[in-house]
Amino acid sequence: MRRQLLPAFRMMVVLTVVLGLAYPLVTLAAAQLGFKSQADGSLVTRNGHVVGSSLLGQTFAGESSFQGRPSAAGITASGSTDAGGQPGDPSDLSLSNSGGSNLGPTNPVLLDGVTDDPSTPADESSPGVAQLVDAYRQANGLSADTPVPVDAVTSSGSGVDPQISVANARLQAPRVAQARGIELSVVNDLIDKHTDGRSLGFLGEPGVNVLLLNLALDQQR
Repeated sequence: MRRQLLPAFRMMVVLTVVLGLAYPLVTLAAAQLGFKSQADGSLVTRNGHVVGSSLLGQTFAGESSFQGRPSAAGITASGSTDAGGQPGDPSDLSLSNSGGSNLGPTNPVLLDGVTDDPSTPADESSPGVAQLVDAYRQANGLSADTPVPVDAVTSSGSGVDPQISVANARLQAPRVAQARGIELSVVNDLIDKHTDGRSLGFLGEPGVNVLLLNLALDQQR
């Protein structure tokens, strides 16, 4: 028995030191030396203060800011959300968790939303794509026949997507330029500067980082 236990104990100690201590420390050191920004969370700082991460979307309100994708993150089954704003509104974005609505493209809840049940104390109401399209056009002063980019009215799988499509940003640009009192060409130039190309050059579509774009606009004042 002893001849079996001692080798097993030694192996446990060796593997604990190698895999439980040495390997994590070597990995941490390599990440900090070679990829410090990414390893720390791709944090964005302004004036010495962390204002967010370039990998996580945030909620922006008001006419003077570009707005990110609608989000199902933070919305509970009862229709409430821990992000503030209107209960159950998919534009309310919470960074306490992530996730999509998991609704298929033909689901009537996704398309038409949910109306509140007056017999329950909670507010279960949630706008669907149809309502979000109308709200998007109204907010950006668009005509009733203007095509609306799909990312402007549907949430991402993560719920905290930091980017919007270039088409989405271009449609919001006139509103932002007017609200800030700056030339539309200046806003469009900033959109170009904060547009990321396709992953690996061919995956997905170019996207505009909303947080970085809004911060760049704030510096124009």
